[in-house]
Amino acid sequence: MNHTELAALLAEPTTPLMRAALRELPPKALETLASAAEQATEQGWRQVIADRARAFADAQPDAGPQPVTAYFTTTEDSGSGASVSWSPFIAALSPTEDMPDLRHTKTTARMVPFGETAQAEEDFADPQLAEALQRLAVLDPPSHADVLCVHLPTSRVTRVRT
Repeated sequence: MNHTELAALLAEPTTPLMRAALRELPPKALETLASAAEQATEQGWRQVIADRARAFADAQPDAGPQPVTAYFTTTEDSGSGASVSWSPFIAALSPTEDMPDLRHTKTTARMVPFGETAQAEEDFADPQLAEALQRLAVLDPPSHADVLCVHLPTSRVTRVRT
């Protein structure tokens, strides 16, 4: 069995062969396998975020130095029990690695009238980016003051606690 066949079997853990194999593993090995799968999944979503942020930065008109970092702030989703998630909109593109001041009092914001939030997300948000940010928030929940930093040249995605 090669690594591609094994990956296909692991992607379908409910097949009879995989169920039998998983049943034979000791609990500690199952925990390790589940932890490794979660880390791989988290890294995959981080890569999607980096790719989509880079695509957005590349699509911007040339108005100076090429962005090096992109930043995402948090948003509160009151519809699902007041959970905190990552906003699907890039808060800032920066030509350096120095984080700009992203406080609400220092950032220019466009007001979206009540009831038009869903329309704004549909018009301006990147669905793949929004899904990746949501999934990452589920795997590693942010706090209200956290900022997600995407270093575009290296695709490194880190959370900064402010």
